[in-house]
Amino acid sequence: MAFGNHRTNGVNSAITHHFDLTILADDRPGIVERIAQTITVHRGSWARVSMTRLGGKFAGLLLVDIDDSRKQPLIEELKSLDQDADGIPILVDQSPVENPPESVQLTTPRCVQISIIANDRQGIVGEITGLLAANKVNLEWLDSFCQSAPMAAGNMFHARAELRLPETISRTKLTELLESLSDDLMMEIQQKD
Repeated sequence: MAFGNHRTNGVNSAITHHFDLTILADDRPGIVERIAQTITVHRGSWARVSMTRLGGKFAGLLLVDIDDSRKQPLIEELKSLDQDADGIPILVDQSPVENPPESVQLTTPRCVQISIIANDRQGIVGEITGLLAANKVNLEWLDSFCQSAPMAAGNMFHARAELRLPETISRTKLTELLESLSDDLMMEIQQKD
């Protein structure tokens, strides 16, 4: 899953509002460019973005910063992108965002990144996420895929994730919890800088 930040040039320091965009469209060249152009024209900024392609669909989540006076015209133009022949359906969520993107939460030492490899089986994602939720571990993002194993008859499950650990869970404890799911699960845990 692509995940990163983008700041549009020419945005002044008067940015006061944040809102979320959700995009789900048939994948084709130019989707990101059209959205980026629209945001740039209205002098908005991509504060945070996650985009991916799944099964022929383009999916994206964006957090946009914009000055109050430019917010409504931008939202109207983004919504109008769905009206074109090659429409781009965009859902706008204007719920208040309490903290700006890249807040202290993302740089806290309680954040770790993990890589997991295991034999693929039905329900493995549910097992992992259920275990994390039961232990109050917050899943910040998850990227997973399956790949045929060259020396075995089945598929291997691969996942990368960023987790926020509660005070009660150490990295050692997290390793023990995840290893308790199955004997074939291999993982690497790194502290996020």
